[in-house]
Amino acid sequence: MTGSSAVLAGAVIGLLLGTGLALLAGRLPWLRARDLAGRVDPYLRRSPSDSLFAAPRSTSRARIVLENLMGPVAHRILGLLERLTGGQDQLERRLRLAGRRTSTDSFRIEQVILGAAGTVVGIAVALAVIGTRGASPLLGLLIVVLGALLGVLLRDYLLGVEITRRAARMAREFPTVADLLALAVAAGESPIAAMERVARTSHGALPEEFAATVADIRSGTSISQALISLGARTPLDSLGRFSEGVAIAIERGTPLADVLRAQAQDARETSKRELMEIAGQREILMLVPVVFFVLPLVIVFAIFPGLAVLEISL
Repeated sequence: MTGSSAVLAGAVIGLLLGTGLALLAGRLPWLRARDLAGRVDPYLRRSPSDSLFAAPRSTSRARIVLENLMGPVAHRILGLLERLTGGQDQLERRLRLAGRRTSTDSFRIEQVILGAAGTVVGIAVALAVIGTRGASPLLGLLIVVLGALLGVLLRDYLLGVEITRRAARMAREFPTVADLLALAVAAGESPIAAMERVARTSHGALPEEFAATVADIRSGTSISQALISLGARTPLDSLGRFSEGVAIAIERGTPLADVLRAQAQDARETSKRELMEIAGQREILMLVPVVFFVLPLVIVFAIFPGLAVLEISL
């Protein structure tokens, strides 16, 4: 082990020791500040809508295991993740938009795992940089912290990619699904039966959401509220407008077949407009093969006969 590696190892051990001592000191009763809110909080309900006789909310098994193993460190890490990537309500909404059925605790655990993996990679890179380049231990420590942060943010970025891809799939499916709903309602079926038929005969992200909406209606939720919830848990804005329009038409007694035909026409026009926008954005990319592949060949074919004639004449 070189001198720089020994210094880095000593810095890491000292950092871990200092962190452990700080955590132990923070948990001591006579050093822990307790304000009025902290003393009154155990005797209050978490939400005004909760019943006094209701069973307490169950915590996921993964979070219980993590908290039992890591203790106060788990609370600090989970709190830091919530500050970095948004609160619990925002994360729950993003998970619904991505179509994931996992809890927020499971997602936080995945972030912690990727953060630990990033820390390991950062330690390996830091040791390589210090051993080969002779960099300072402070730079190695910065690389380790950056690796952990990138690991946490990578999971959040992948969730955003899932939301974008799901929105693209729904945008492709929406015109066809709207036409099927309009045909089913025009044939005499009720809105619930039409959505159930589409969910049963079609496959994709949007029919799955219609199946969940039908399940909500069967369980006692009103049709308008179920349709509004459908628009809230999907990343497609046009589907949210579609759900609101259908809900208003049902409440006011408007002929639903005409509304669905109009909504289907709007969905097709929106799909065409988005396709034209994508084509306009990729116009430069479409010119790349023309400029770098087709145009040089055209120039070669145009100049080569002239060069051949000049060589013959010479």
